[in-house]
Amino acid sequence: MIASITPLELRARQLAGPVTIIDVRTPSEYAAGHIPGAINLPLDRLSCDQVPKADTIYVVCQGGVRSRKACEQLVAGGLAGVTDVLGGTNAWRNAGLPLEGDGRAVFGVERQVRCVVGLGVLAGSALAAFVHPWWAGLSAFFGAGLVFAGLTNLCPLANLLAAMPWNRSGSAPAAPSGSAASCCGGR
Repeated sequence: MIASITPLELRARQLAGPVTIIDVRTPSEYAAGHIPGAINLPLDRLSCDQVPKADTIYVVCQGGVRSRKACEQLVAGGLAGVTDVLGGTNAWRNAGLPLEGDGRAVFGVERQVRCVVGLGVLAGSALAAFVHPWWAGLSAFFGAGLVFAGLTNLCPLANLLAAMPWNRSGSAPAAPSGSAASCCGGR
C-alpha cells in the first residue's frame, strides 16, 4: 500500500525542514507552476536511480493520477518511503499554498488528449457523413479509447502525447547531480 499525504500536511513538513518532492509532470507543466523545492522527473523518463536518497519521497503531478503511477513504479523498483501527494498541484494551488514558476498558461497533456479525441470524433463524423460511412469507425475508435481510459485509469494517448517533443522541452531543472538518467512511462 502506498502512503499518501494532503498538500497542507506536506506544507507543514516542508516548513519544519527539508523534504524531497518529485514532480512527475512534463517540463512545460512544471515550469508553469510547481511546489517550491520540487524536482522535475517526468513520468515518461522516471527511474529509481534518478530519485535522490531520502527517508521519505513525496511524489506529485497535476491531479493525482500520474503521481500514483509513479509511486507504484518506484515501490516496484524497490524504493521505500514513497508517498503520494493527494490531489496533486491542483489541490496544492486550491489550498492557497505557494507555487514557483512563470505562471504562464500551459497546454497540458490532459488538455491535449481532449483536443485530439475531440478532433478525431469530429473528423470521423464529418468523413462518415460526406465521404464514406466506414469513417464512423474513427469516431468509434476514439470512443473506445475513452471507455478504456475510464475503466482502467490508463491512457495510451496521454503517454504518447507526453513523449512528444513539445512536452519534453522546457527549462525545468533535472535531478540533482549524482543521479543517473534513465527511462520509464506516464499520464
